[in-house]
Amino acid sequence: MKFTENLWKEIEPLYDAILDLPFNRELTDGTLERGKFAFYMKQDALYLADFSKALAIAGTKSSSNEELKDFLDFATGTVVVERALHESFLKKFDTHIDVGKSPACSSYTNFLLATAALDEYPVVVASLLPCFWIYREVGLFIHERATENNPYQEWIDTYAGEDFSQSVNRAIEITDQAAGQTTDKIRERMTDVFILSTRLEWMFWDSAYRLEKWPPE
Repeated sequence: MKFTENLWKEIEPLYDAILDLPFNRELTDGTLERGKFAFYMKQDALYLADFSKALAIAGTKSSSNEELKDFLDFATGTVVVERALHESFLKKFDTHIDVGKSPACSSYTNFLLATAALDEYPVVVASLLPCFWIYREVGLFIHERATENNPYQEWIDTYAGEDFSQSVNRAIEITDQAAGQTTDKIRERMTDVFILSTRLEWMFWDSAYRLEKWPPE
């Protein structure tokens, strides 16, 4: 069994919990409130700005020129494709990014940037993988079940699409390669950060549904 297959087994209950979140259930049937989706898109735009930085840092830590290019391509794709998705929905909702990071968004991005800066390359790769892999699986799951004329179809199609899936497959392949070239101790650390990133994914979606705010001063 591949290392990443074991990683997925570790987070299967968390993944099921993500699918069962009210945000994703209502996104699937098209009943999610526009305000909650708009809040999510704003937070996602803020998240992806830092995620792309973490991807670029990961690339610089690789000893492979091919993987350096892969991560720079991932970072570029994040900026170009997903920014266009955000701008499309925010324009449709007649709003813009007028908020700071929520507690969940801040926790997630701080974790990824700190891991990218301070940890070994295999650990960094594993911390970034859930954002790829879980989004694809959620996108495919929702795509199969989405109501007709779903107002969020553009979002669904993006993450269920073949272009995104190819990037996910490459990220999985890189993670397996990194795991195969390191120690048991580092592989344990890779598992830990993969699980933590998955928990933060759950928190991100949950926080969007609750329109999460910082406590008052």
